[in-house]
Amino acid sequence: MRLLLLLPFIGLMIVPFYNVHDPVLFGFPFFYWYQLAWVPLTSLLTYIVYRSARHAD
Repeated sequence: MRLLLLLPFIGLMIVPFYNVHDPVLFGFPFFYWYQLAWVPLTSLLTYIVYRSARHAD
């Protein structure tokens, strides 16, 4: 499950993939909204990994 935390890293490190203008969403070029979309997605992935980890309570 901890490998899920690599997805945002990999998704944002491949800059040529999202270094384009189109498609535009709400006036934002793809370059900007792709990066902004990773913020809540990374939070969700962190929550999933946190909840799946075994805790020593």
